[in-house]
Amino acid sequence: MAKGSNKYQYDTSPRKLEPEYTRPKKNTKTAKKPKVKPKNRKKYVPKEVEETKLRRRTILYIILGFVIVFGISYRNSEIDENFMRIQDMKKELAAVQKDNDQMRVSVENSLNLKEVEKQAKEMLGMQKLKPEQTKYVSLPKAEYIEPTAEKVVIKEEGTLQRIINVVMNIFK
Repeated sequence: MAKGSNKYQYDTSPRKLEPEYTRPKKNTKTAKKPKVKPKNRKKYVPKEVEETKLRRRTILYIILGFVIVFGISYRNSEIDENFMRIQDMKKELAAVQKDNDQMRVSVENSLNLKEVEKQAKEMLGMQKLKPEQTKYVSLPKAEYIEPTAEKVVIKEEGTLQRIINVVMNIFK
């Protein structure tokens, strides 16, 4: 492009006019004003960024939902296992109580006087006493306990008293 006002211009685009007056530049070091951001002003966010954030949030919610459902189903399975264990223990308890009751009845039947006598005769070879085998012993009604002549005194010593006695025995 040709400069100057009197010269011919060869190309088809017009030349740019430069202003005669140029504004002087401000010294930015001395006159800095703090920039205040308006509170209600929204930042411009590209549409793709918003869509990716929305997808991430959706995926996060789906994962969170699966975790919650998994936790609930796991807890329910634990409850079912504990319930089945309790039922098995109740059945086992009922069987043990039934055996216990049967044994109690058999013990009560075996404690019958006739049953004891029968077992003594059969298993141990015992017999009833005959009147000539019985001997009676007469005992006088005097007391057989003699009081002691000496008094026994038991002293309980504390830990401090024992230490003092040990120290006193050292210096004797």
